[in-house]
Amino acid sequence: MSQFANAPNRGQILEQAFDLGFHRVGIAAVPAEADEGETEAVHHLQTWLNQGYQADMDWMANPKRQDIRQVLPGVRSVIAVALNYYTDHQPSEGEDAEGEDGEDRVKISRYAWGRDYHRVLHRKLKQLSRWLESSGEGIRAKYYADTGPVQDKVWAERAGLGWIAKNGNLITRDYGSWVFLGEVLTTLPLESDRPHTDHCGTCTRCLDACPTEAIVRPTVVDANRCLAYHTIENRRDRLPDDIANNLNGWVAGCDICQEVCPWNQRFAKTTDVAEFEPYPQNLNPSGSELANLSEEDWDQRFRASALRRIKPAMWRRNSQAANKTEKTPSKTDEV
Repeated sequence: MSQFANAPNRGQILEQAFDLGFHRVGIAAVPAEADEGETEAVHHLQTWLNQGYQADMDWMANPKRQDIRQVLPGVRSVIAVALNYYTDHQPSEGEDAEGEDGEDRVKISRYAWGRDYHRVLHRKLKQLSRWLESSGEGIRAKYYADTGPVQDKVWAERAGLGWIAKNGNLITRDYGSWVFLGEVLTTLPLESDRPHTDHCGTCTRCLDACPTEAIVRPTVVDANRCLAYHTIENRRDRLPDDIANNLNGWVAGCDICQEVCPWNQRFAKTTDVAEFEPYPQNLNPSGSELANLSEEDWDQRFRASALRRIKPAMWRRNSQAANKTEKTPSKTDEV
């Protein structure tokens, strides 16, 4: 510890993180060599990859994801953070799925209703990292928010933020699983929080509710069966029939396994981050409108949005399948 002159202590780091607006903060120590818990997490990931459950997400096989020491040489600690994104709005269901204008309504996952979470988290994480590096001589830091080869849920659990649930999400006691995760890797050795324990118990609501049985067993999700994967990551011209027939109105992500979770039903809290409030066009959007989305409309509609990852042709494909809408000629072809 003496090599880092004037380094901030654990309490100062937590205080700074909370001052920046993070809702949950914890610290996980990174030992010189992988311990039993880390080895188990790596085995879990490798088994998942070997079974092909990553589908076309080849980046999940990046070797650095299995050894955080390759991501930042000399790393000694992970400062894990969580930001609550829940807002008190509900997508249309059942008889309410048709708007006053007669349009059939489709659904977008909550995480993407407002401003792109990457931008929000990166701004805060950058501030925390720069503050940390400037607070003591020789301190290095590197930050990610779902953007690097880091098992963010594993390190968040090790840092005491919550536990990895049966649906693969991280659940916190304070906010349920409606949280975005980020982390700052640093060469500064810090006292670790106690890893969180599992509190799913015998509940299987998420497994039972998944329309495609994508949660093949607790904590194991097969992306090949997952609505979220297919509506966001699958770049093919056509959705598999078993996916298209079970969209239940979802055209961008899927919240089913989160909506049925008792922890979310009991502990969800409205966020104080104004940027996560829904853009009007993302709450109960028109299916037929999205089924005929042009490149120009897409560019205007999804600026500063995580939904920009879904290209115009994918919106048309998803919405046509979800809404059973016949395609009409669009202004432009696929991006």
